[in-house]
Amino acid sequence: MRVLAVDSATGVAGVAVAEDDRLIAEFFLNINKAHSQRLMPMVAQTLQEAVLELGDLDGLAVTIGPGSFTGLRIGLATVKGLSLTTGLPLVGVPTLDVLARNGMGWSGLVCPVLNARRQEVYTCLYRAAGGKIERLSGYLAVSPQLLGDILAPGDEPVLLLGDGVEVCSKILVDRLGSKLCVAHAATLLPRAAQAAFIGLERLANGESDSLHSLSPLYVRQSEAELKWAAKNQACKG
Repeated sequence: MRVLAVDSATGVAGVAVAEDDRLIAEFFLNINKAHSQRLMPMVAQTLQEAVLELGDLDGLAVTIGPGSFTGLRIGLATVKGLSLTTGLPLVGVPTLDVLARNGMGWSGLVCPVLNARRQEVYTCLYRAAGGKIERLSGYLAVSPQLLGDILAPGDEPVLLLGDGVEVCSKILVDRLGSKLCVAHAATLLPRAAQAAFIGLERLANGESDSLHSLSPLYVRQSEAELKWAAKNQACKG
C-alpha cells in the first residue's frame, strides 16, 4: 500500500510518500512562510522524484491540527481536492500524534509541544517503549506552568519536542531538572513521513475519513472566533 501525506499545520511544510514500512520520498521546508503557493508544487515534485503518479497511490493523509488555523485549512483543501479528483481515500492525522512519533526510539514519556500563542502550548502526553508509542491523554492547550505541574510527578524521563519548546523549555527545565530531555534539531519538528506511516496504518485497518466532514482539530477557538463571540455576547448584554 502506498500513501502520500501532506503537512502544513505549523511553520513547517512537508510532503511524503511511503509504501508499507518504507519511506520513498519526502520534501521538507522549514522557512516559516505561507504554504498556499508551495504545497501543490511540493506534491508534484515529490511524486516526480519518486517516479510516481497520483494513480499509483492507494490513499492520502493530512495533518489536521492542532496548529496554524490558516495552515490547517490550506492542507485540508489541498488533500481534499486530490481526493475529490482521484477518488482516493483520505485520513486525517492529529499533528501531535505525528510529532510524537519522532520519539519512538525513546524510552519514557514523550511530550510534543506546539506554540499556541497567548503564552500557551498545544500538547498531549505519550509513552514510548520498545519502538512503540501510546497516547496517554487528550489534546490540550495549556500554559507552560500547568504543563510543568502535569509532568513533575514521577521519575520517568520526559522527551520534549516541537516548535513550542522555546515557549516552555525554561520553565520545564526548572521544574523537571535532569529528567527532561529536549529533542535534537533533526527530530524536533513534525515530519510528513510520520503522517504517511500513520495513514498507512489506518488505511490498512480499513479506516478512512469522510471527504466532506473531515475538519481541522482546533483544540481551542481561533482569535477571530473569540473576538466574534465576545462582540456577540456584548450585543446580547
